Amino acid sequence: MTPPRPSRPLLTLLVVLFGYLSLPMGMTGTSVALPEIGRDLDASGAALQWVVTGYMLAASSTMLVAGSLGDLFGRRRVYALGALLYAAGILGSAAAPDVLVLDVARTIAGVGGAAVMAGGGAIIATVFEGPARARAFAAVGTTAGVGLATGPTLSGWLVGGLGWRSSFLVFGVAGALILLAGRLIPESRAAVRPRVDRPGVASFVAGLALLMFAVTQGSQSGWTSAAVLIPLLGGLALLAVFVAVERRSDHPVLDLSLVRDRAFSGWLVGAVFITAGSVGVLVFLPTYLQGTGGLSAQGAGLVLLMATAPVFVFPAVGGRLVARGLPARHLILGALLLTAAGNLWLALALAPDAGLTRLAAPLLLIGTGNGLALGQIEVQALGAVAPERVGMASGLLGTARGGAGALVMAGFGSLLVTLVDARTGDRGLTAGVTAGQRPELAGEFTDAWQLVVTGIALVLALAAVLVHRLLRPGATRADGPQSSVSQEREPDPEPVPST
Repeated sequence: MTPPRPSRPLLTLLVVLFGYLSLPMGMTGTSVALPEIGRDLDASGAALQWVVTGYMLAASSTMLVAGSLGDLFGRRRVYALGALLYAAGILGSAAAPDVLVLDVARTIAGVGGAAVMAGGGAIIATVFEGPARARAFAAVGTTAGVGLATGPTLSGWLVGGLGWRSSFLVFGVAGALILLAGRLIPESRAAVRPRVDRPGVASFVAGLALLMFAVTQGSQSGWTSAAVLIPLLGGLALLAVFVAVERRSDHPVLDLSLVRDRAFSGWLVGAVFITAGSVGVLVFLPTYLQGTGGLSAQGAGLVLLMATAPVFVFPAVGGRLVARGLPARHLILGALLLTAAGNLWLALALAPDAGLTRLAAPLLLIGTGNGLALGQIEVQALGAVAPERVGMASGLLGTARGGAGALVMAGFGSLLVTLVDARTGDRGLTAGVTAGQRPELAGEFTDAWQLVVTGIALVLALAAVLVHRLLRPGATRADGPQSSVSQEREPDPEPVPST
């Protein structure tokens, strides 16, 4: 089948939106299945945590590379390859006989997911311009929000009715459909195709992977053990090598001028901390609710809907507010502060018998902050980037989000284990507690949760101030392009461009 001409942008948008719906749905839905996976495969601790962390680590380590390779070899080609890997990894997860195979399959799916997400963002930024691009990214944010919102509930129904393997099977089929639909996307690439920056790719992927592995292993091996310090120092050294390589390369996988641009960096930092403020709750709260309150997978998914439902509507709300004159930097400030307030309130509300009524308000605050930021970050950041670098910029945004998500998941889980272990003094018992399998120790688990989310709230409040200062008017040479995007008014109320 011959791909359509770029004059059919709506069809391209619909295909990309299907990926932005399916992948976030599968990501948040997996957390609901973790307790049953642990019981069925006799897994707990780091091995069980890697079902989620492995996906995020692989996705964040390769997203920047995927975006840059799309600029070089074709964004549709990279998008299709990513869909193939994602479908293979998720279908392999459904058939996994043990947790080790499951972790490997999820890691493969993460690599594919990185290419789908980075390629999709670059395709949107290439096909659309001006107000149409803003509307398209608002649709992307809303669609991703729908995926995030419905993932836990759908997976809860599937896990409760058909078992945890069925949830992977459904998303594997979705990945296959993404692969087929990708043929409808027009191909695009940068005008100049330099050589692949192999030293940059290798040092970045290896450095980020080692760093995240060290964080994940902290609670298992001890934060001062060789098993943690060696990969931690090795990862930092490789990332330093990556920076040195990119400074000297005439074809860098990451043009460091992107990071030096204060406007782009402000949105990049905003993306990191918005993700950090919600991903720990989305991933670990279902296990807490099932392990301490005795909720079913369906019940935990329903509670989590309070944190994800606001993303149905608030990406569009954020876009409307900016289009009507609200400075985008004020919007991201408010989003970060709402997320901080939600985490602090959650720390006060958490209890073993806490249910939907008690947790709804703090979770709604977290979801509202997340929803306001979704879509606007891409609109503002990519609006200040030259067309030939949108794949790189989209990949860097995805890497920042995915890296923040993976680090927060690893750190969140490690801190919970460390804090519970300090109370129980028994590493084996602690693994059972944090896997949701020891309800008699719900008090220790609750104390650890309250400390962790309180710390996240404080960090988010500081991050809100930092981002607001980075984006202040006159602070960066990118204010011109950014402002032109921020202040554009939509000529019609349609959420997507017409054909």
